[in-house]
Amino acid sequence: MKRFFPVYVRVPLLFAIFFGCVEYFIDSGDKPAFIEYPSVLLLLGLFLFVQIAVEVVASSVNKVVTALMTPEERAEKEKLDNLPLAQSKGYKKLMKLLTRTRPQEDEALIVLDHNYDGIKELDNDLPPWWVYLFYGTIIFGVIYFAKYQFFGGDNQIQELDKEMAAAKIQIEEYKKTAPDLLTADKVTLLTDQADLAAGKKIFDTNCVACHKADGGGSIGPNLTDEYWILGGDVKDVFNTIMEGGRDGKGMVPWKAQIKPSDIQKVASYILSLQGSNPPDAKAPEGDLFTPTQTNTTEAVNDSLQKPAAEVAQN
Repeated sequence: MKRFFPVYVRVPLLFAIFFGCVEYFIDSGDKPAFIEYPSVLLLLGLFLFVQIAVEVVASSVNKVVTALMTPEERAEKEKLDNLPLAQSKGYKKLMKLLTRTRPQEDEALIVLDHNYDGIKELDNDLPPWWVYLFYGTIIFGVIYFAKYQFFGGDNQIQELDKEMAAAKIQIEEYKKTAPDLLTADKVTLLTDQADLAAGKKIFDTNCVACHKADGGGSIGPNLTDEYWILGGDVKDVFNTIMEGGRDGKGMVPWKAQIKPSDIQKVASYILSLQGSNPPDAKAPEGDLFTPTQTNTTEAVNDSLQKPAAEVAQN
């Protein structure tokens, strides 16, 4: 069989099998076992060394034995080595072990008495591979039955419920940081100049028709004063842009055209215009908005006025 599994196949294959067993039985977390435990690397190196040593010794012994053979014995050995797989002794021995068939000359010992239209039947034993496989299914069935009937194993519905619960937890964790799944209660005021510049760009594209480029208001209300119709906190502004203004006469909802993370930038840019006092601004509308401690508008107003004015000039 060596000619069907030469040394350059045997050595990597056996090493891969050994390596896989080591990784399976040694719990090393996310890292490979030979990195987590240096002794495992030493063990793998020792196994590879033994493999190579065995192959070298076997090759040397084979050469010595071949050299000691007579020419006739050497010719017979070469003839046997060159036999097709189906005619080799190893293959025949393996097939006999797996099937336990009897030679043709023993048919008289196992032929049954009955026949059908001259067709006789032999009383052959079941192949061992089939018998052992059948026994294996019985053992598996007993273990399977015991696990789910006596030891509380999860059935398919319970497994699905657990996986769905774990998936919901993962989704909720993802929602906490996913920018495009923002909701009004998760929105915070952005102060980074890059975010404000991006918000200004979106504002100039979609909002100037109603609020003017400086936010002073035209069809829509003035966005630079302290009066707000639906609230002046960043969460309120975000929700107004997202869901729209007053029914029938307010702003249309923009959630279908602008994604939540960009709406947050627009809302932050709008709040950065507070106190800019543009010329010809529209008269105040709505109620005076007084930020509380939970609102960050007043806290960052002073720091944003100058940068915001610079952004507005760009």
